[in-house]
Amino acid sequence: MLDERLAATTRAQRALAELSDRPLNFDPAELRDAGPRTGWNVDDYRRELPSERPGEPITGGSFEIAQGLMRDYAFADPAIVRAVYDPAGELANRNMLLQVRFGPLRLFFGCRLGTITDETQTIDGRAVRVWGWSYGTLAGHVERGQMDYAVWKRLDDGAVEFRIHVVSRRAKVRNPIIRLGFRVVGRGRQVRFARRACERMGDLVGRELARRGSAPADERGAAQLGRERGALAQQRAVGDGDERHLAATNPEEHPS
Repeated sequence: MLDERLAATTRAQRALAELSDRPLNFDPAELRDAGPRTGWNVDDYRRELPSERPGEPITGGSFEIAQGLMRDYAFADPAIVRAVYDPAGELANRNMLLQVRFGPLRLFFGCRLGTITDETQTIDGRAVRVWGWSYGTLAGHVERGQMDYAVWKRLDDGAVEFRIHVVSRRAKVRNPIIRLGFRVVGRGRQVRFARRACERMGDLVGRELARRGSAPADERGAAQLGRERGALAQQRAVGDGDERHLAATNPEEHPS
């Protein structure tokens, strides 16, 4: 979800603008043979969402709701990652500035979305409607690799799933404190982010379906989503207590 408070800061605006000139910090061709033998972590996560009737995705159903949440990056838990991007721009090739917390540090890292997947595929002999996108890490990120996000609907039985596929490895970081910190907590934080994203997607899709289905659930779902958006708007972007906020997307340049 776009953190409007953070996005309004000069520091975040400048860091986001700088992403336009940053290349990916990996060669996409490396991902074709990625795996433990080549030094890459490959992880898959999924969350079942409320099913629909068989056939193409229905208006107002789980698939469509998940699409909207994915467009807004709303599945990301703001307690772990906060995002800054241009909401008026196209989704494809969008630059995203992600603020990630590592202990007492808040670091900015850059990612860039690739093309959008929007097609029916044959998977294990079954027709599956797939919509999604991926982003790759940019120069200055402490990781190298790509995360793919997709919502699937199996057309034969109406089952809907949210899926995350991750291919990653540590990047070279000159700052010794950041390098050590990421070595200690980075992998665990990545796994936590993906698992929480799946949980959150399921929760938000369920709430939205309930909101559309009955008056009491409508009020509860709307109130919960409103509280989450309001909390983001009220959280201070910089200067929280003793925490350090590193504004540039290249953490090596900023000692803690």
